[in-house]
Amino acid sequence: MDNDTSPEILCNQTVAWSWLYSMQPYYMSAICFLGVLGNSFVLAVFFLEKRRRSVADIYLGNLALADLLMVSCLPFWVVAIINEFHWTFGQAMCQIVNVIIGMNYYCSVLFLTLVSVDRYLVLTRPLSHGRHRQAIWAKIICVSIWISGVLLSFPAILFRSVEYLPHLDIEACYLAYPHNGWRLRYNFTVIIVGFLIPVPIVSWTSYHIVRVLRSSKRISNNSKGVERKAAFLVLIVLAVFIVCWLPYQVFIFLDTLDHYNLLTGCEWDDVLDIGEQLATYIGYSNSSLNPFLYMIVGKQFKQRAKDVLRFVLCKRWERGRSGYSNSNVTSRQCETTKI
Repeated sequence: MDNDTSPEILCNQTVAWSWLYSMQPYYMSAICFLGVLGNSFVLAVFFLEKRRRSVADIYLGNLALADLLMVSCLPFWVVAIINEFHWTFGQAMCQIVNVIIGMNYYCSVLFLTLVSVDRYLVLTRPLSHGRHRQAIWAKIICVSIWISGVLLSFPAILFRSVEYLPHLDIEACYLAYPHNGWRLRYNFTVIIVGFLIPVPIVSWTSYHIVRVLRSSKRISNNSKGVERKAAFLVLIVLAVFIVCWLPYQVFIFLDTLDHYNLLTGCEWDDVLDIGEQLATYIGYSNSSLNPFLYMIVGKQFKQRAKDVLRFVLCKRWERGRSGYSNSNVTSRQCETTKI
């Protein structure tokens, strides 16, 4: 999650590192462009839609916001990499950018866990709580998750710094732990918060969601067709998240083993450093994939997006009818459009 551009890594001029640094700007620029475009669209749909938002909408909206904040910070690192890791944005931005990037993982996995739990409760206990009251609690929980994400990423404030490296003649923004104990705390936090806690919860709820979805007769009798589609979307988003971030978890685990000298050999240093970098970029791509999953898999979201788009076109049509005489939106459609 953190772009660890320590002096040791910067000084390593192997072919693998050269290739990695050459492809970084293009890859991160693509993630940034797609992520900003897609997540902004998702947030616009949730924001412009006037109907009451469900608990899942609140969680998914916060997930889109976390993804949007993360991808919006990537251009800073693109510029730094192009400048051979010379950081020109100051100490404060060095810390802020990396706190936002770091907290994205924690917030994302926690929001997805909550979405999974919500779908489970909706499908198995639809009448247990009032939806309006649940929405209020969902907003309170979201605020708590944002605060937790900041606190869990606090090492970026403590140990991220911009320092001049005389042997490279640059001022680099890098993460320098005072001792290995902090590195181990970070590893264990990522493994526990990002894997050992959410994965069992998500697996358990997903198993029961699938069981309910297979009982098509039960769903039909309880008019849960819409919830069935929403649950299917959640399962796909969860699966893609695990695929994108599992490599990072693997390399964090291997890094922990290396600390305890359970992995021997000098070649492990480069393997772990390069592998962790690549795994991090694969994880970043998840932030740009989610909006497209909503459009491809989420039939309900696609319909809501069409309604919002039609509503926007109608507002433009009403403001200047003569200028939109060739529009596909007719006055009759505008009269019946509601979001």
